[in-house]
Amino acid sequence: MGDVIVGSQAVLAGTITRASLRWNYRAIFPDVYVPKDVEPTLAMRTTGAWLWSRRRGVITGQAAAALHGTRWIDDDAPIELLWANNHSPAGIITRREQIAPGEIVSIDGMPVATPARAGLDIGRYLTRNVAVAHLDALASTTGVTPGEIVDLTYRYKGRHGVRRCREATELMDAGAQSPQETRLRLLLIDRGFPPPQTQIPVTDSYGNTFAYLDMGWEHLGIAVEYDGDQHRTDTHQYRWDARRLRKLADANWIVIRVMAGDRNDEIIAWVKQAWARRQREAMAVERLA
Repeated sequence: MGDVIVGSQAVLAGTITRASLRWNYRAIFPDVYVPKDVEPTLAMRTTGAWLWSRRRGVITGQAAAALHGTRWIDDDAPIELLWANNHSPAGIITRREQIAPGEIVSIDGMPVATPARAGLDIGRYLTRNVAVAHLDALASTTGVTPGEIVDLTYRYKGRHGVRRCREATELMDAGAQSPQETRLRLLLIDRGFPPPQTQIPVTDSYGNTFAYLDMGWEHLGIAVEYDGDQHRTDTHQYRWDARRLRKLADANWIVIRVMAGDRNDEIIAWVKQAWARRQREAMAVERLA
């Protein structure tokens, strides 16, 4: 398992001495060690948690999503294992729960919940906004659909968090490109706006797509975009953004750009202003008709 070792097994096999284990390694879980000069990643901690379970646990939740390639999961996220053990150490969550054989795949030699089963457990045990952000990322990476996850909620009907999971899957959208975009989309929905479309393509007069808008309402020509740091720190990106905005304005799009630090009420006020402007324009057209 690379840098992650089971201390007692390594000593017994003679691949390491007790003195070397003591001086050159540190424990991340009981009897599970990594070199002292290595900062454990989520992948290493996941491997360590599975080794701690004596290779019996099934990895699920955020750790499983990360093994499937999902981004935006913190290195210190707890490792969730489906395994009958009520005395898990800090950093590991064990649950004595059923999992069908068809809900397990092998990744790097470890049993891992399928994207749909990982999504089920994410939706059941995380708060709504956090769960939806992870479900968005999981769907974007793996192609898992809300329907696949919802099907499992009926297979495990009556279990803890199933209703919460269904609510989260109703809101998931594979078009989100970051947790910030997910939070922004949920803010708009929670404040009464219709669910916005994501990754809206915009073409120029030649039919060439020059932009994919984060989210918005295409029929109104209103877009809401989240600007990350790269938009301000990358000169090339900054210049392209300025040109892109001019082209969007020429195409009669209203683009509301949101940055870290913008208050929710400010964002909602900007969006309401855009909707009001479109309503005024529609009324003016009706009067002229």
